[in-house]
This record gives sequence, C-alpha cells and structure tokens, in this order.
Amino acid sequence: MPSDQSVEPVDQTAPAGPTDPAAPPAVAPPAAAPPAADRPPRRGAWFRYTLPGAWTALIFAGLSFSPSLVPRPGLLQGVVCGISAAIGYGLGVVGASVWRAFPDRPARPPRRWSWPVFYAVGAVLLLVCWLLGQRWQRQLRDMMSAPAESWWSKLLLPVSAALVFVLLVAIGRGLRGAYRWLWGLLSRWIGRRAARAIGWVAVTGLSVLLVSGLLQDVLLQGLDNSFSVADRGTADGAEQPTTALRSGGPDSLVAWDTLGLQGRNYTGTGPTQQQIAAFWGGPALEPIRAYAGIQSAPNVEERAQLAVQDLERAGGFDREYLVVAGTTGTGWIDPASIDALEYEVRGDVASVGIQYSYLPSWLSFMVDQVRAREAGRAMFDAVYQRWIALPVDDRPKLLVFGVSLGSFSGEAAFSGEADLANRTDGVLFVGPPNFNALRQEFEAGRDPGSTAAEPVFRDGRTVRFTPDPSQPTRPTDAPWDGTRVLYVMHGSDPVVWWSPSLLLTRPDWLDEPAGTDQLEGMFWVPFVTFWQVTVDMMELVDVPSGHGHDYTVNYLDAWAQVVQPAGWTPEKAEQLRAIILAEDDAG
Repeated sequence: MPSDQSVEPVDQTAPAGPTDPAAPPAVAPPAAAPPAADRPPRRGAWFRYTLPGAWTALIFAGLSFSPSLVPRPGLLQGVVCGISAAIGYGLGVVGASVWRAFPDRPARPPRRWSWPVFYAVGAVLLLVCWLLGQRWQRQLRDMMSAPAESWWSKLLLPVSAALVFVLLVAIGRGLRGAYRWLWGLLSRWIGRRAARAIGWVAVTGLSVLLVSGLLQDVLLQGLDNSFSVADRGTADGAEQPTTALRSGGPDSLVAWDTLGLQGRNYTGTGPTQQQIAAFWGGPALEPIRAYAGIQSAPNVEERAQLAVQDLERAGGFDREYLVVAGTTGTGWIDPASIDALEYEVRGDVASVGIQYSYLPSWLSFMVDQVRAREAGRAMFDAVYQRWIALPVDDRPKLLVFGVSLGSFSGEAAFSGEADLANRTDGVLFVGPPNFNALRQEFEAGRDPGSTAAEPVFRDGRTVRFTPDPSQPTRPTDAPWDGTRVLYVMHGSDPVVWWSPSLLLTRPDWLDEPAGTDQLEGMFWVPFVTFWQVTVDMMELVDVPSGHGHDYTVNYLDAWAQVVQPAGWTPEKAEQLRAIILAEDDAG
C-alpha cells in the first residue's frame, strides 16, 4: 500500500518579548511532535511503501531479469527479483532521505496521481523485462541443450518474488524499529545525537555478531545434524566391496558403515579389473580406493592418518599413480573423475580421500571453507610424509585432484607454483571457486594479453587454464615439461565466477568476449549480478555435461593432458567418453 507521508509540524509559539507583571502566568505551549523520521512507524504501516523506494525497487526488479550464467527456473528468478527489489527499495528510501537532508526539509506527501502513474508504468516495465528475460532464458537453454521451462515453473515467479520482497523489507523495518527503540531509551540519559549514533552502532554491531557468530554456529550445527541423517544411506548401485583393495572391504581398517554416504558411493562403485582390461583389450589392474568418513575417526588429522594406513595396507604406494583427492563438504568425489583416470592408466592407480562435513556442496561452499582447508592440508600431508620416505625409484607418481570445493581443499596444502611443481607430478583442479588462493594468484599475475577466463601464467610453463580440455591449452607453442597443473573452468560455471566483489565491482571476465557457452548479452549490475550468480550456484536446472558446474564429459580429456597415458588416442577418448556418459546417466 502507498505510504501516507506526514508533514513536519509548524512551530506556532509566539516570539519572546517584554512581559506584563499584571498578566496571568504564561502557559507553556504543548511540545511539538518529533519529526516523522524520529517517530516509529504507526500501527499498520508495515505493508506501506514510500514512492521513492518503490520506483527504485521497480528498476532493480526489472534488471533482475537480465541474463546470467545458467538458465533459472521461475522459483529462483522470483527469488532474485525479490532480493533485487528489496535492495532497490532500501537504496531508494535512503537516497530520498539524503536528498531531503540537503535542504533540511521533511518528506512531502505524494500527489494524487503519483501512485496510479507508478502502477501503470510498473506493469508495462515488468512485462517488457519479463518478456526479454524469457527470450534470454530460451537462448541459454538452446545454447546448452537444456530442457524448456514448464508453465507451472513460470507461475512461481511472481509468488516467490513478492514473498521475498515483503519479508526482506519487513526485516529491514524490524531492525530500524530496534534502532529507534534504543535511540529513544538512550535519549533519557544522554543527548539525542549521541543516542542516535550509539543506537545505530549497537543495532548494526549486534546484527553482524548475531549472524556471523552465534547464529552461524547454531545454524551450522543444526544443518550438520540435519544432513547427517542423509549421510547414513547408500546410493543405488553402490555395494560393499568384496575386494581387499577398497576401504570398507575385507581386511580394511575402515568399517563400511563409517564411510558415510559419499564414501560408500566412492569405494562401492567404479570400474573393475575386467572392465578396464576389456576397454584396452589387454592386461589391467584392479584400482585401489581408500577413504575415511566422519564416523571413521574423531578428527580430521586422525581421519587422514587412518585413510593413509588403509591405503598402504591395500598396496596403494606400489602403484604407478597415487591420487590425493580433495572432497566437497559431504565427502563427494565425482565418480566420473576417478573412473576416467582408472581407465586411462589401465587400473594402475590408487586414490584416497576423506570426509570433513555433512553439508552439501553449495552450502559448504558458502559457510564451511575452514574445514575444507584443514582437511586438504591434513590429507596431503599424511600422504606426502609416507611418500617422501620411499626410495626415489619406488615412489608412485603423486597426483592431486579436486573439483569445486575439493579444488579449494586441494590447493590448501601448497604455497604457489614452485611448491606444486616440487611436491607433485601432476595436478588437476576442476570448477575451482573464485576464492581459491592459488587460482587468484595465477589469474592476477597472468601474462599481458591473456584473459581472466583463460589466463596464461608465466608462459604456461607449469600452470595452465582451459574451458575445454579436449582442445590444446594455451599457449600452444610453448613447452609444458615436468609437472603439469591444469585448471578446467567453464565460462558458464557460477561457482567459478561467484565472488562478494560482484556486489559493487564489475569483474574482468565480463569485459572480455563471451565464452563458448556464455550469452553475449550478459552485463553487470551492482547488487543484482551478485545475487543472480549466487542463485545460479544452486544448480536447479539440469544442464548437460560440459556446461555450468557439470564437468563429467571433461575429466578424461583433462587427465589425458596431465598424465599423458601411453597408447592414448582420439579413438580411445571417444570410446571412454561414451562409457563415462552412460555410467553417469545410469547413476
């Protein structure tokens, strides 16, 4: 509902002058009411909105329909629209207040025709923006061969947008109410200006502490407890190993029921010796997989040591390749990633990982980075201590792998390019988050002329980036000897490009030519783009592999570039691609 703007009352008291001794005592005039800005909202005003705020909210809501990285269903588009509109409303209210402060005048009531004009313009503007948004969404879906959006999904858009907008504005007004209450309370003992400043600092500080401290800890513990229930299950197709070469199998030091959902999926699936031998038409080995879940040991260091002990028991240090796999929050290791390498090196490989959280990947990505860092360091250090003690000629080739938050975990054990080259024989990081420290370092220090989407770092001597590992990585004319470190990043992957800096800073990658799966029409809008990319990370649209955050089709080509397996040909690559995609569809 439109807001009734109150007008500053006029002081009608008479000017001071000489007094008549015979006159009766003067009666003090009633105190003037405080300015409208100093009074709490009247009862029933929670759903009233100011005109300046409404206009700014309308503009931000329209901009929220602009394209981003992946297709958005109606529910998520509504969330982005509601958040953007709430931000716009707040900016409009604050802007109008600042504007009135310069001439020091109160708010004026809107003219009779102001709201009807707003409704008419708003309806037309939102309709145009929605139609443009639908056009961009269709282009994105066609580009990625994603399924069309259903009509019921589109109907959720206005509902979710309205609910989110009203809720966020109400929260903002609640904080303002708390500030005014504290201001009024403090005004009884100290000056109004001091009370105003202290009230604002107190409410803001307490809100930040509540969200970042107590509330986050309580929320994380509650979410951990909630998701731990799902961790007890086992996915279809995963069975307890009958081989001693996998954790949870015969003679394993790690019990099957302590591995967690993702640990059981990891050790209870994967290609067998017979399948790999059939693929190559020759001899092959049974791959080794070691793992420890949260229930396997009380803390991350003991978990890493237990996983390494089980790895050594199974003979993992006697294989040609040894992979330290960084995991996401739930302990997930993309099955296609390890499957691809096991096929390529004829099963002569062992891999190891641990679980450090119950939270799903997107939630761990936002709030659980500390545990990911600790797990990555503990896992690599435990493996490296045992590996470095072996005679040089008896050491397996040490590889590091991580996808998404797993790449962040994997990076945590290293200080830079030289450390990666000195302590590993190959590294593959896929879909790395924007906050990965080493990725940031390589991107910031890229050679002149290279792009943020595909940076070239020191002539690509060790570290290289690519959106498509089936193609030669840049620079194609420079040698790539010794340890190969490869980052694979889709142009349409929101995890790769999300950053808090999107709130107020235009990113370099939007100043560059659009990638092969990015829309040319994407542009940056303060606040709006941040929330678009944030919501894109929820991955509610099932885009085909090779787009967004799905790298299933890319792993085999990426591993081929890193380890350069003997006898690898384009024909074998296509044959393995069909196998990996078929297994992914079946899963």
